[in-house]
Amino acid sequence: MRRLLPLLLALLLVLPAVLRAQQPHLPRFLADMPAADLVAGADGYGPMREDIPVVPVLRGGETIGFAFIASDFVGTTGYSGKPIHTMVAVDHDARVMGVQLVKHSEPIILIGIPDSKIKALASDYAGLDLVAEAEAEGTARDLDIIAGATVTIMVIDDSIVRAGLKVARALGLGGLEPPRAPSGPRYEIDPGAEAAQDWMTLEGDGTLRRLSLDVGQVNAAFEQVDDPRAAERPIDAPPETQFIEMQLALVSVPPVGRALLGTAEYANLDAWLDEGDHAIMVAGRGLYSFKGSGYVRGGIFDRIVLIQDDISVRFRDRGHRRLGDIAAAGAPRFSETDLFRIPADSGFDPTRPFRLQLLVQRDVAAIERVFTTFELGYSLPRHYLRELPRAEAAPEASQAALALADQQEQAAQSALWRRIWRDNIPEVAILGVMLAVLTGAFFFQGFLTRSERVTYWFRMSFLTVTLVFLGWYANAQLSVVNLMALFGALTSDFSWQAFLLDPLTFILWFAVAAALIFWGRGAYCGWLCPFGALQELTNQVGRRLGIPQWTLPWGLHERLWPLKYMVFLGLFGVSLASIEQAEALAEVEPFKTAIVLKFVRAWPFVAYAAALLLAGLFVERFYCRYLCPLGAALAIPARLRTFDWLRRYKECGNPCQTCAHECFVQAIHPTGEINPNECLNCMHCQVLYQSETKCPVVIKKLKRRQTASGGAAALDRVLTNHPNQAKG
Repeated sequence: MRRLLPLLLALLLVLPAVLRAQQPHLPRFLADMPAADLVAGADGYGPMREDIPVVPVLRGGETIGFAFIASDFVGTTGYSGKPIHTMVAVDHDARVMGVQLVKHSEPIILIGIPDSKIKALASDYAGLDLVAEAEAEGTARDLDIIAGATVTIMVIDDSIVRAGLKVARALGLGGLEPPRAPSGPRYEIDPGAEAAQDWMTLEGDGTLRRLSLDVGQVNAAFEQVDDPRAAERPIDAPPETQFIEMQLALVSVPPVGRALLGTAEYANLDAWLDEGDHAIMVAGRGLYSFKGSGYVRGGIFDRIVLIQDDISVRFRDRGHRRLGDIAAAGAPRFSETDLFRIPADSGFDPTRPFRLQLLVQRDVAAIERVFTTFELGYSLPRHYLRELPRAEAAPEASQAALALADQQEQAAQSALWRRIWRDNIPEVAILGVMLAVLTGAFFFQGFLTRSERVTYWFRMSFLTVTLVFLGWYANAQLSVVNLMALFGALTSDFSWQAFLLDPLTFILWFAVAAALIFWGRGAYCGWLCPFGALQELTNQVGRRLGIPQWTLPWGLHERLWPLKYMVFLGLFGVSLASIEQAEALAEVEPFKTAIVLKFVRAWPFVAYAAALLLAGLFVERFYCRYLCPLGAALAIPARLRTFDWLRRYKECGNPCQTCAHECFVQAIHPTGEINPNECLNCMHCQVLYQSETKCPVVIKKLKRRQTASGGAAALDRVLTNHPNQAKG
């Protein structure tokens, strides 16, 4: 048992997507993507190369191209915060032969825009000339964007082009040469550099870079796009009217930041950034906003993207801060002035040129838009840099470079999880308070359960917070997918830092592991599961509306218990062969529909979740009792718990059946034993344990006390009225 507990803790601490991210994505998608579906006329794939995750595309045994997953080469994080996986094939001339969207988690596609529409757009990249794209590096591309899926399409476009260029250069396709180490001098930020203190000088020496567009220029740009409707709806304003003026500066460079932000605001910026992070200031004015108003909490600013070589950085709201007045003397007034953080793990190099791409949109129909892009280039002026000394070539140089790259990757990972935790401090604090309150309630349950009314409202209040905060707000819903994915990940390398990339999930799994030792599965299933909370709260509403409650016969109820274990073992077995197939079958859990997507999903999923909730109106916690694979997985080690906190009388079960009849999940056997595999630790049996109106044992004790106190009172009266008898 001592060996089982550490293994149990390790099994529960899992973040599946991150663990699998250590391995290339290509092998797990190849089996589900026939070569003929990716490239017309192809009949198979060759073995994956040892140097990069690329496989030859074969026709009659001859290599006609190479296939890869874009997310193996470049960041493809979409609006959901998860990668968008596209499989791409390129030929020997560096032309795209085929593109297939193989997996994504984009909510707008899951619940609104048909998946087929996005896949059709991705497949249209066939024929794209990557050599031309390499030669046009720095030139804005016009994107065929679907209204409502701006970020998704931008990520797909970016990943196809940049990953394609990386593969083409690595393989020498189309005459493109592999990337070489810079032969010229290398630079670093000079901490002793100084910046001018006035706006005009900062603009003149290149510290600030400006993009200025008037209405005439924008109208002319839309006349060049493929959709003629864009030219038919020009902006109705004089051509010289300012459409947008956008200023850009790299304010994480100390002298630049102090000059533009001021000493105090730069100190705030420095505290906001983690080690290795950088930040840009973007200021704008005119008819068009570089931010827009469509982003929401957790969302992406879809009108701007930073591009440097094969790196692209999209800014989320948590990496954004508004800026007040600009400190530099003579600075003009802007309608928008904002700071955007560039994470350390992005690979951004402040000493190299980069550009900020601006997406401009135009309505051409009621719900249709056409887009074009403009770019603002930036290169940090030379006087903010100092040249690094040139190192002599050494035989061990390549090994040293690999070691340095590994150290940089570790540092980037560390910076990433630290930044994520800092961004989630309020959510972490609230979850910490919830766990502290629940732990206190369990430890002092004897005091809490003295009052049935107090216990009931404490439970309803806690479940409401679980549903609204943990579920619908933070999406911290644990899933059996976590456990299935860990089993596969245990056979591969993974970093402990990966566990920290989702703070609330990490804390919850750690809490579950600890709670299994103390209280069994009930701590999570009964109190911290958002879907469980939703079931119980809707059942309480149903009771108040007069919906009858069905109590299944004990024999039938006991035979339905094993269903959830069968579901769990079935999913686990499938995961041994294909984790992807197991994840698809794990839709037996309605968590994604009811909690993560809040019922905004395709109707079959909504109907399934609604049917489970409907059943729960009549049979309380129907899904938890009979179908939940996660509950089954947590119930298996439930008997390992060290402590037994639920107090019982020897009369419980024989002859008293009060607790068994009132247990809302029927976790108490007719013989009086509490089944730890089914108990949700609702504490109702502990309320009954102290009830002076329902528990026969307590009632009997009270009657004995009353009888004893009545006899003593009668004796006192006799002694008081007849003192002489007392003396005699």
